[in-house]
Amino acid sequence: MFSPFFLSAKWMIWSWVGGIFILVSTWYQVQLDVEITEWFRLFYDTLQKALTKPNSVTFDEFVLYLLTFGKIAGLWIVIMVITNFFVSHWVFRWRTAMTDRYQMLWGKVKHIEGAAQRVQEDTLKFARIMETLGVGLLDSIMTLFAFVPLLWGLSKQINELPWIGPVSHGLVWVAILAALGGTLLLALVGIKLPGIEFDIQKEEAAYRKELVLGEDNRDRAEIGLLQDLYFQVQRIHYKSYFHYLYFNACKWSYFQGMVIVPYIALAPTIVSGVVTLGFVQQIVRVFGRVESSLQYLVRSWSTIVELISVFKRLQAFEKSISNPQPK
Repeated sequence: MFSPFFLSAKWMIWSWVGGIFILVSTWYQVQLDVEITEWFRLFYDTLQKALTKPNSVTFDEFVLYLLTFGKIAGLWIVIMVITNFFVSHWVFRWRTAMTDRYQMLWGKVKHIEGAAQRVQEDTLKFARIMETLGVGLLDSIMTLFAFVPLLWGLSKQINELPWIGPVSHGLVWVAILAALGGTLLLALVGIKLPGIEFDIQKEEAAYRKELVLGEDNRDRAEIGLLQDLYFQVQRIHYKSYFHYLYFNACKWSYFQGMVIVPYIALAPTIVSGVVTLGFVQQIVRVFGRVESSLQYLVRSWSTIVELISVFKRLQAFEKSISNPQPK
């Protein structure tokens, strides 16, 4: 899965140079996000000043803040669009490298159960999922490198946490513990999902294969067999719905609860009136970015489940290629 793209001389420029380009452009996006976060602090401080003291801020000054945001946000949009466009091409080249290898070996592997699905559908799914998860993971890592030091510095002014008391850099520890706690909780709750997703794809493949065989062979796809195969498809899907029911209940309860966590942590500081509105907005935004990055696995769990299923199928296919069984 990896060697045809990353270790092949044919794809060396695309895989490594392209990967470096994605890395640099993602880092630049994160830096622009940091600038936007700083803008929020200045803007809300100005807004507070304008609302509490009439005519203390001129119309031109206010508009200038908005234009500054437009400039930063516009550049962020341009970089984001170009990066996503390039990533789509980069990942498709990865899929092409995998497909080229499987096509070259087609004469030797076509007898393997589900070979056509592995070559066409699973390489497509693998590429699309890696595009989504890969960019998300890279963005989360870059965001942590940029925002954790920022949150650490801002937390110097937060000397106390409710019900706990004085804690140095308390918001950083709250973000880490809340995110890791949620990740572990949902990983335990959703531990059965990867296996269920794998079984779904297996049952769907068996049903689809019989239908395809029935197109050219009237002795195949007999109604009784199709009903039995579809019953297995129905059974595993119903099982999936049940497990996702309690998983989603836990996931969304956790996400909604986390909305108020930074405000709870800031409560002693806010009620003491020692910080400005701009500072509160900035630190809540920074906290959210750190927390969201640490929650990457939680937020992407459904996609990760699908990736694990696809990876397991392609891995089994690769093993069949490396260790062919007698026909």
